[in-house]
Amino acid sequence: MNKADVVEFYARLAADNPHPETELAAGNPFQLVVAVALSAQSTDVGVNKATRLLFEDVKTPEQMVALGVEALKTHIKTIGLFNTKAKNVIALSQKLIDDHDGVVPNDRAALEQLPGVGRKTANVVLNVAFGAETFAVDTHIFRVGNRTGLARGKTPLAVELKLDKATPQPFRLHAHHWLILHGRYVCKARTPECWRCSVADLCAFKPKTPAPKPRADPRPARE
Repeated sequence: MNKADVVEFYARLAADNPHPETELAAGNPFQLVVAVALSAQSTDVGVNKATRLLFEDVKTPEQMVALGVEALKTHIKTIGLFNTKAKNVIALSQKLIDDHDGVVPNDRAALEQLPGVGRKTANVVLNVAFGAETFAVDTHIFRVGNRTGLARGKTPLAVELKLDKATPQPFRLHAHHWLILHGRYVCKARTPECWRCSVADLCAFKPKTPAPKPRADPRPARE
């Protein structure tokens, strides 16, 4: 995909969704860190259901530590790997208290030192909470980057670095959200919905998925 195509690619996604936002519910940077950490191998919808009541009472690392692992598990037991995630959330909360006075740091290296927080989670927090131009490559963005030709790579880091290099202004801040939402709702894993894709003509994926044929009405025709 050449530079002109990249600009047009993002311009169309921006036109479709001028103000993209994360679909994870969080009221502050701490809740965002927790929500993103919980979202690994889980859906945003599932995480939001699990954290709705939790976040009504727990808004700070201190409150999370006071809640404790076992009580946290009861809130997030519907999420995959909830035992490990509960331990990590309590541990990262304690580390925020010990090392950062309970404040989520605006620093990638410091974020990645938190238990259960990897590069992708750190990138999401930096982008959403602090307005950094980061590219959090999850399974959707990895697929869209490779499938479309926008940023091909064998690893999430390789795709991230290519996106960082290829994405121009004024699209850098929201690129992560445009790509993840496009992958989640249009450029789906099993069957990309090319027939309703606004960037299909710019995409390297072939053959394009045709529109599904309308189902025949099984009811007998009236005479």
